[in-house]
Amino acid sequence: MLNGIRIYSSNPIWRHILSELGATVTDIPNVLDVNFDNISLDGAISVTELKTLILNSADTSKILQNILPDKKLQLSDIQENIIISLWHSGGMTGAELKNALGYMPGVATHTIDTAIYNLRKLCGHDFIVNENGVYKIGTV
Repeated sequence: MLNGIRIYSSNPIWRHILSELGATVTDIPNVLDVNFDNISLDGAISVTELKTLILNSADTSKILQNILPDKKLQLSDIQENIIISLWHSGGMTGAELKNALGYMPGVATHTIDTAIYNLRKLCGHDFIVNENGVYKIGTV
């Protein structure tokens, strides 16, 4: 039912339930994962309602639409993940961003730098800013 969705929860009971529903439950919160602790559950809830809440939380298209409301861009997965990571976190160093996107700490890659360069070309130089080594969403 929740196959392919990565979810973080600090609650051991919910961790078990989410795992039983097919979600990949993570031990450490990641800005790209659904943070179940941030989902408001009001009283009793059906499995279908739970799935809807989780899928809505995982729907990155809404986040991208809010950040880039007037842009109809074809973005790569890594570009979308960079935008979402920076939006959720409020800012990340290059190493934190690399880690959040699943790259091993010791691996040398220019993939993220290239994706940021291309995002700046598409959305403007001030779209992603680097302030004291921390990447942030700037202005569109």
